[in-house]
Amino acid sequence: MSQGSQSESAGPLNVSVVIPVYRGEDTLGALMTEFAPLTQATATPEGRSFRIAEVLLVWDRGPGRSDQVIRELAQEHAWIKPIWLSRNFGQHAATLAGMTSSGGDWIVTMDEDGQHDPAYIASMIDAAYDAGAQLVYGSPTNPPPHSTLRNLGSKTAKRLFTNVLADSTFADFSSYRLVLGEIGRSVAAYTGNGVYLDVALSWVVADVTTCPILARQEGREAENYNYRRLFSHFGRLVISSGTKPLAIVSWLGIFFVLIGGLVSIWVLSQRIFGDLAVTGWASTFVALMVIGGAILLSLGVVAQYVGAATNMSLGKPLYVVVRDPAATFDPRATQAPDHR
Repeated sequence: MSQGSQSESAGPLNVSVVIPVYRGEDTLGALMTEFAPLTQATATPEGRSFRIAEVLLVWDRGPGRSDQVIRELAQEHAWIKPIWLSRNFGQHAATLAGMTSSGGDWIVTMDEDGQHDPAYIASMIDAAYDAGAQLVYGSPTNPPPHSTLRNLGSKTAKRLFTNVLADSTFADFSSYRLVLGEIGRSVAAYTGNGVYLDVALSWVVADVTTCPILARQEGREAENYNYRRLFSHFGRLVISSGTKPLAIVSWLGIFFVLIGGLVSIWVLSQRIFGDLAVTGWASTFVALMVIGGAILLSLGVVAQYVGAATNMSLGKPLYVVVRDPAATFDPRATQAPDHR
């Protein structure tokens, strides 16, 4: 099958959907109901045939009874495939675990909270074939249903990555993605610990495009992503983007060296030709604070790189997939109900 067109005799495109599950007990049921009709051959707006071959629900050991909801849904629908992680590894690790276990021609990643409408998968497929793109991001045409401060921070982080940190011109990214299956599985298999998924995709994807979507209200309150976790999320984005932050630190050092040289020349000229009084404690204190802060910031960035390299050298796993914990501790919980 070529990337730019779909063969009529090839049958529908098989799409794998990966959903990391942390606290989805209140939203997964309704979301799976929306997927049910798409498991049959469906036509996109431009006439391409596809079907949802599997929905991989990756349990990331969150609070509540999401695990039990996953078991019930898997017993009800043969196309739902549970993936069980040994502990909470985070959204990106869970997404990678699902992508590695997928088998579709294309992989869709999306959130558990109902904000992403499965109906847009058809339009994203058309966008991929129309642009010959290996990766399509759902680009909301309306503001995300979060606070103004969080939306501003998210937008700033994305612009920083797109315009400063990415190795090439990269589309505005989101967790609602459509990626070519062979690329998605390769990236998921080889992405190192602490690497941001979209950064890893930017290393190997040549053509990226976006598809306009309408973001829906979440089916529950967004409590699991506080500002501390969002800042941590942003830090991982910066560090995993490559060595460009180190280059920025170097340029920062050069800038302060130049400023220091100019100030030194001015002080010497005042000492030789002018009347230089012993004053300026306030300006000296401010200068020390600025330069000291820049030094500590630079050391912090370097330390983060050292920490990331250490985790990789120690062989710290990005995630570990296990069998259903109930199969170990409560085998009766995994048995199909008797409908006689």
